Amino acid sequence: MSRPAAGRPATAPTGADFVRAAVKRDVDAGRYGGRVQTRFPPEPSGYLHVGHVKAICVNFGVAAEFGGTCALRYDDTNPEREETQYVEQIKTDIRWLGFDWEPREYYASDYFERLYELAVQLIEAGKAYVDHLSAEEIIAYRGVAQAAGRDSPYRTRSVAENLDLFRRMRAGEFEEGACVLRAKIDMAAPNVYLRDPVMYRIMRTAHHRTGDRWCIYPTYDWAHGQSDSIEGVTHSLCTLEYEPHRPLYDWFIAALGIFPSRQIEYNHLYLSHTMTGKRRLKKMVQAGDVTGWDDPRLPTIAALRRRGVPPAALRRFATAVGLSKTHVLVQIEMFEHVLREHLNRTAQRVMGVLDPIRLVITNYPAGQVELVECENNPEDPSAGTRQVPFSGDLYVERGDFRDDPPRKWFRLAVGREVRLKHAYYVTCDEVVRDAQGRPAELRCTYDPASRGGGTADGRKVRGTLHWVSAAHALDAEVRLYDRLFTKADMNDLAEGEDWRDHLNPDALRVLTGCKLEPGLAEAEPSVPVQFIRTGYFCPDARDAAPGRPVFNRTIGLRDTWARIERAQGGTDGTI
Repeated sequence: MSRPAAGRPATAPTGADFVRAAVKRDVDAGRYGGRVQTRFPPEPSGYLHVGHVKAICVNFGVAAEFGGTCALRYDDTNPEREETQYVEQIKTDIRWLGFDWEPREYYASDYFERLYELAVQLIEAGKAYVDHLSAEEIIAYRGVAQAAGRDSPYRTRSVAENLDLFRRMRAGEFEEGACVLRAKIDMAAPNVYLRDPVMYRIMRTAHHRTGDRWCIYPTYDWAHGQSDSIEGVTHSLCTLEYEPHRPLYDWFIAALGIFPSRQIEYNHLYLSHTMTGKRRLKKMVQAGDVTGWDDPRLPTIAALRRRGVPPAALRRFATAVGLSKTHVLVQIEMFEHVLREHLNRTAQRVMGVLDPIRLVITNYPAGQVELVECENNPEDPSAGTRQVPFSGDLYVERGDFRDDPPRKWFRLAVGREVRLKHAYYVTCDEVVRDAQGRPAELRCTYDPASRGGGTADGRKVRGTLHWVSAAHALDAEVRLYDRLFTKADMNDLAEGEDWRDHLNPDALRVLTGCKLEPGLAEAEPSVPVQFIRTGYFCPDARDAAPGRPVFNRTIGLRDTWARIERAQGGTDGTI
C-alpha cells in the first residue's frame, strides 16, 4: 500500500473542509502556540503520481493558508526499494507543481541515531523487547481483530538482556530475519496495530545516504511519528489507511514524553481507468508494459508533465476533488473536464492535419503564397495573432471528405462549399483517386472575394476546415494517448485477477506523416497547444529531436458530430 503524502498549490483557495476546520480550531485555541507546521513525507521508492498531487496540495496549502511552514521529508527507511534518482525526481516534480519547501529538506535517515536512542529509552522503560520469532510467526501470534493474540515467548526478557541484544543487532552480530525489536503494548488490544508492533528489523543493504553505517532500520510506524515529533510538526496530515495507526503513534508519544504532533486523516485520490501505488507502477515499468516512469500513459507527475498537463490544471483538479472521510473513485471524466477548461482558456490555437489528403485550388494563382492572420486564442484576445502561409496546394483531413455524405454533412464532398479557416471559401469540383480507388487528391476552386470568411453576396457556409500549406508543412509523428485501462476501478481487482488483462490496447496509437503548420517547429516541449477541431497536443520532451518533431496528445476535444454519426451508425473519420 502506498504511503500518505501531503502539500499545496501556490495559490490554493482556503476551503471549509474538515481538515482546515480542525486546524483552525487548534489555531484559535492557541494549541501549539497558534503555530502550524506540516510536512510532505514521500518514500523515495518511485515517481510521484496524481494521488500525491492531492497530498502535496493539502499539506502545502494548509501551511500557507495559516501562515505556517511545510517541509519536505523523505521517509527513507527501506534501503531495498529506495534510490537517489527518486529523491531528485520528487524534488523536480514538487517544484514543477509550484511549491517550495525552502530550506526545510529533511530525511528520516537524518534521525537514525535519535530514533535508536528513543528505542533504547523504551527498552529501559520495559516497553520494548527483542524478539526471535520469524516474520510468519509474528503474524500468526498477532491473531485477528476478533480474538486476542498470543504473547511471544521472548516477551518477558529482562531490560538488561534486551539492551544487550539490541546493541548487538546494531553491531551486526545477527543475520537478517534472526530477530527484531518490538514495542511491548497489548497483545489483546482490539486494534491489531497495538499488538507489539515491530520497530526495527535487520537489513544488510546499503542505504542511499548512510551507506553501510546501519544494518538495522526503523519501520515506517516507528520512524514516521517520531520524525514528526523531532521536527515539531503540529499537524500530521495523512490518508485514511493510517487512521487505525493513530493510536499507536499516540502511544509512542505518551510512552516517550515527546512533542505531540496531531494526526488528521483524509481520503486518497483514486482516479478511474488508471492505477496508482508506486509498487504497481514500478512493476509496469520493470515489465516493459510502458516505456518508463514518464510514459504519458501513466498517472505519474512526470508522465502528466510530458503529456502536456499544466501544473495549474493538476492543482485545480486536486483541490476540486475535495477531502472526506470516505474513499471515493473519482471518474477520469472529471479530470478531463478540468483539464479541458484550463486548456481552452490558455492554449494557443494552431492547425495540424493528422490524416492528410491533398487539396489543390485549381484557380489559385500558380506559385503564389500569402500570409493569413490567425487568432491565437479566441478566449483570450491578449494572446494576439500569428501569420500562417497559405497557397493553392494544401493538406486537409481525409475524414473531412465524403464520396457519399450523410445527412447534415457540412464538410467536403463533390459540389459542396466549405470555408478554410482564416482564409477562403472553396468548392470541391473533382476527386483524383489512387490505384485502389481511394481519394488521393481533391481539386477545388476558390472565391477570391471570400478571404476572411465573407463574400459580396453575403452567402454563408456551415463547414469550416483546418488546413496546412503543403510546401510549408512540418512533417511530424503524432502520438494519440488514451486511458491506460479498460476497467474503471483498478483498485478493486478480485483475487487472482491480473491487471494486465485490463490494459487498453488503444492507449497509444502512433500516426506518422502528419502535417503541421510551420510555426510549430519552435513549440516548447510539454507546453500544449490546441490543434483546431482535433485536440490538445504538445511536443514530446524526450523523443523529439531536431528534424524529427514528435507531438503527444494531451487530451481530445468533444466532438458533437461524432455523437451524431454514432447515432446514425456511421463515423466521420476524425480521430
